[in-house]
Amino acid sequence: MRLHTPSLSYYTSSLLPVPHGMFRRNGGTSTAPFASLNFSDNIGDQQERVQANRTLALEALRLSALVSVRQVHADRVLVVQPADLTSEADGYDAIISTLPGVGLLIQQADCQAILLSAPRQGVVAAVHCGWRGSVNGIIATTILRLKTDFGVDPAELRTAISPSLGPCCAEFINYRQELPAWMHAFQPRPGYFDFWAISRQQLIAAGVPAQKIDIAAVCTRCDPHFFSYRRACHHGNGTTGRNGSIIGLPR
Repeated sequence: MRLHTPSLSYYTSSLLPVPHGMFRRNGGTSTAPFASLNFSDNIGDQQERVQANRTLALEALRLSALVSVRQVHADRVLVVQPADLTSEADGYDAIISTLPGVGLLIQQADCQAILLSAPRQGVVAAVHCGWRGSVNGIIATTILRLKTDFGVDPAELRTAISPSLGPCCAEFINYRQELPAWMHAFQPRPGYFDFWAISRQQLIAAGVPAQKIDIAAVCTRCDPHFFSYRRACHHGNGTTGRNGSIIGLPR
């Protein structure tokens, strides 16, 4: 991963040949507790500030429009149509697009954004993947849609896993009830889970070659340049902004 630091700072992956960015929290217009590049307009921030932040990100990536969804930690996939550019569909956690110039936005505050590109077919996807999404198989569901709807061979996919909650901080006290048994092997120490490795395993199981998976390996709980729900809960009532990860086809 490479960190770009103009007025906005964001990570990119050399594996992805299309416009994309995994943004840190600086350089936006929002004020505390959403300072400053908050991408979510349903957590108490002013809508005009959120829109300004999204516009700044689009300009940085040279994209012309943005699609976002109301994420619910489930496994539904939205295939973008032109009508989706003017609304925010409810109940989806993955987005697929073939529209030039359109960015796909994942909003996160410890969850992963998984960005996928299929260059030969001209299609991109973005996945919101928290632990519930991992349990629900959102990664495999998205890749299956890419295969069945767009003829994408998973072996051709290029993928990147954004900054997110790391194995240093991903403590699950009730993991025996919350996580399936196969995930229990991904504990670097008792009660802590490596969801970067879990997502990598799920991508590989869905047919993505290991060498085409890039992991930022940046923990949002540890790094103050990112919004973190767990950090916000530790220091207060959990109110915080949402980081944004975007991928799109060039216009």
